[in-house]
Amino acid sequence: MGKKILIITPSSIAARGLESILDDAGEFEIIGMLRDLSPSAQTRLHKLSADAVIIDPAVFDFASRGNARALLSEWTDGAVLAFAGGPADEEHLRQWDGTISFYDEPATVIRKVHAALENRADAPKNEGEELSSREKEILVCVAKGMLNKEIADCFNISIYTVITHRKNITRKTGIKTVAGLTVYALLNNLIDVADFD
Repeated sequence: MGKKILIITPSSIAARGLESILDDAGEFEIIGMLRDLSPSAQTRLHKLSADAVIIDPAVFDFASRGNARALLSEWTDGAVLAFAGGPADEEHLRQWDGTISFYDEPATVIRKVHAALENRADAPKNEGEELSSREKEILVCVAKGMLNKEIADCFNISIYTVITHRKNITRKTGIKTVAGLTVYALLNNLIDVADFD
């Protein structure tokens, strides 16, 4: 049995085309096709445990497209490739493990899926992963008792981005409580006891 692939796109034609290309290669198993990221689709995405997800960024609202890869990391550990049907912002494309163009030849699609799977396999696992500088800033705010809305306003980001950062902090540290995160911030010299006076 081949690598398990999940396709997420609102376009049935695009989904069937990708399915056909991957089936013809004989080394992939299409384990599902979703049209959106509704709560039920998110649950299914998490349960399917795909080796790779091919997703049309159009399923995200405009505000969350820049943080789409981070959002998907909550539901899948697999490689994630963007399926770009048209022109796309280079900044947004950099977040993905790979990008498939609507105009790619079948051999190119297969090569890109292989590259994304190999890169993901070589990437370090999440356990013990270092917090990013933004995650450290968010952690300090959480430790100081700031609410998600206050943090969003402070950094001029959406509340959804703050929530994603908080989920990533919890995933990377393994700590789920504010008190535990505060202790973590103190022990890692991100804040000082004097900050609480």
